[in-house]
Amino acid sequence: MRAWRAGIVVVASAGNGGPAAMTVAVPGNVPYVISVGATTDNYTPTEPGDDRLARFSAAGPTFEGFVKPDLLAPGGHLSGIMDKNRTIPQQHPEFHDGDKYFVMSGTSQAAAVVSGIAALMLQQDPSLTPDDVKCG
Repeated sequence: MRAWRAGIVVVASAGNGGPAAMTVAVPGNVPYVISVGATTDNYTPTEPGDDRLARFSAAGPTFEGFVKPDLLAPGGHLSGIMDKNRTIPQQHPEFHDGDKYFVMSGTSQAAAVVSGIAALMLQQDPSLTPDDVKCG
C-alpha cells in the first residue's frame, strides 16, 4: 500500500496454489497491485490454440471478492539465467542447460514478464500512475 501511495507500480505473482478459487496469495490479493497468473504454451510455442492457464496458477476471486489475478502472462517453463553452481541447479540439473540457463515455471516468472512490460510503459510515459499502468 505504501509503495502504491508513493506512485510505485507493484507487480506481484498470484501464487502457485491453484487452480481452485480463492487461491491468490498475499501480496497478489491486494487490490492495488497488479497480480499475475501464469499461462503455458504446452511446449508448442508456434501453436497458440493449445495455450491455457497453467494448472498451478492461482485463481480468484479473493476472499474479499476482488477479481484476481489481474493479468495472465507466460509462466510455464521459461528460461532464465542462473549460475550452475547455485543450489537449485545442483538439485535439479535436468532443468539446467549446464551453462547459464535454467528452466522454471510459476507465477513469479509470469510476474517478471509483466514487470518488464510495466517498465516499458513507464519508459514511454513516465507520468503514468500505478493505476494508469494497471488499467492500461
